[in-house]
Amino acid sequence: MGAAYFYHLTQRPLEVVLPQLLERALAQGWRVAVRGREAGHMTWLDEKLWLVPEDGFLPHALDGGPQDSAQPVLLTTGTELRNDAVCLMSVDGAEVSAAEVQAMQRVCVLFDGNDPGAVQTARVQWKALTDAGCPAQYWSEESGRWEKKAEK
Repeated sequence: MGAAYFYHLTQRPLEVVLPQLLERALAQGWRVAVRGREAGHMTWLDEKLWLVPEDGFLPHALDGGPQDSAQPVLLTTGTELRNDAVCLMSVDGAEVSAAEVQAMQRVCVLFDGNDPGAVQTARVQWKALTDAGCPAQYWSEESGRWEKKAEK
């Protein structure tokens, strides 16, 4: 069984934090699906991911291409994990089910701490997942570095 890690972004934006988390996941040998809610925002993230890291390469693609199953990182708005991901990263309040947490190595929920709606959505997700028995950790960068603030 995996665990859900909630990342409360307050100091740095998603386009800075996401590549760092993706690099860590890839270093573990995991395939990753990044799930968002809007295709336009996923296209924007795709463009940002091509720019980082400056000294390396972060292999990824948008869902819907002929090589989806071969992608180490696949950006999607769907629920089907076409690249056999073992790590799911949810952005923009994209839904994550307890069954997904249980089936994955890790689920990461990244949310903008400066957006009250995003914070509320993350709270609802935390409650739903922990009530379903999923292990979860809450991480905040409020101090300028990541600190674990809660675990259930």
